[in-house]
Amino acid sequence: MTADLVHASWTRIDAWLREHVPRTFATLRPPARNEEIAAAQEELGVTFPPDLVASLLRHNGALEGAEAFRFSTGDRLLGVSGILGDTEFMRGFDQGIDGEVEGHWLRSYVKFGSYDVTSDGLLVDCRTGRESFGAIGRFFDETGTSFGQADSLGGYLAELAGKLERGKDGGVVTFNGRLFWEGPLAPRQECSADDSLPAPDEKLPELDLSHSPTDLLHASYLDGLEELGALIAILPCEQVVEAARKQLRRLAVESGLNKYPEVKSALDVWECGVAPPRPDQTGPLALRLRAVLVQADTGRDVTLRWAAEKIALGIWGSPYRSVYESAEIRSHFTVDWRADLHADLGKPPLPPIPDERFWGLCATPPSTPVGTQLSTPKIRTDPGDFGSV
Repeated sequence: MTADLVHASWTRIDAWLREHVPRTFATLRPPARNEEIAAAQEELGVTFPPDLVASLLRHNGALEGAEAFRFSTGDRLLGVSGILGDTEFMRGFDQGIDGEVEGHWLRSYVKFGSYDVTSDGLLVDCRTGRESFGAIGRFFDETGTSFGQADSLGGYLAELAGKLERGKDGGVVTFNGRLFWEGPLAPRQECSADDSLPAPDEKLPELDLSHSPTDLLHASYLDGLEELGALIAILPCEQVVEAARKQLRRLAVESGLNKYPEVKSALDVWECGVAPPRPDQTGPLALRLRAVLVQADTGRDVTLRWAAEKIALGIWGSPYRSVYESAEIRSHFTVDWRADLHADLGKPPLPPIPDERFWGLCATPPSTPVGTQLSTPKIRTDPGDFGSV
């Protein structure tokens, strides 16, 4: 029976999570009650496949929040109440007659995994009497429903357990007791130190050199990094600057831009504490980075373009913006970017995942010089100061 496979798979998943990511494991809720599962089926007018019932009898979903247990698709495990709410919501957007337009959401689909920020999520086919009964699919709000995830929830959970046990080979990353899923890294264009430097009068896209080293960082830039973002917000400026230098070097090496002498020498000088020259679109470093923009656009390599832009930001802009944005772009080059950033910040104890109240306290009095350590975080929170990511 596939229900037995559900139990066996959850046993493997629970054991792995408990050992490697206890904070994520703690978000899995206790079992649901048989009567609430039965009531949910009656309310939705469907019969849950035995696998879904068996899964709910192990874990009645996962708590919401940044630490929540999520499948490799990024979808949070839903409990009975979440299944009811999300499935009823999706029925409000039903675009087809059951059995006729299977690319849309059918009334006999039941959502058991939610992406939270969109209507995307995992679903199980509850159309009894069909070979597809119990099959696992995924709804994507731009393209509709697709199947092929697994023939049953038991099989899907067994595959998930295997991914966890394979570690990085299965796309698994652990950090600070939490589970993260990372997709395969895309192949990169090769940079060559033999590429000639363009002439100052050559027509090239210009760099954004409007950033100032004294710019503070809008708190919204930090939310995606969660506890690492909170750490950046409370550390002394000197540690942030040092981490920004290290992150920028890592980005230059991983992207291949460190092969260019103009980039390498600029970073060498900056790491020695020498102030960078005033930004100039026709200086050697700017010309090199502008040429990289052309190369990236020609090869449709948006990540290389971002890397060149972040090199410019790091050399001539704010260390607060640089350390965050370099880490964000490095996620396209390595799965270890979180651990690297923590190391570059000096590996201090990580604060709790910040809430809205934390970011509400991230205010710098106008009279406070940049870099002065405060009793509260020193990241500016005035809306619109620096736009959005």
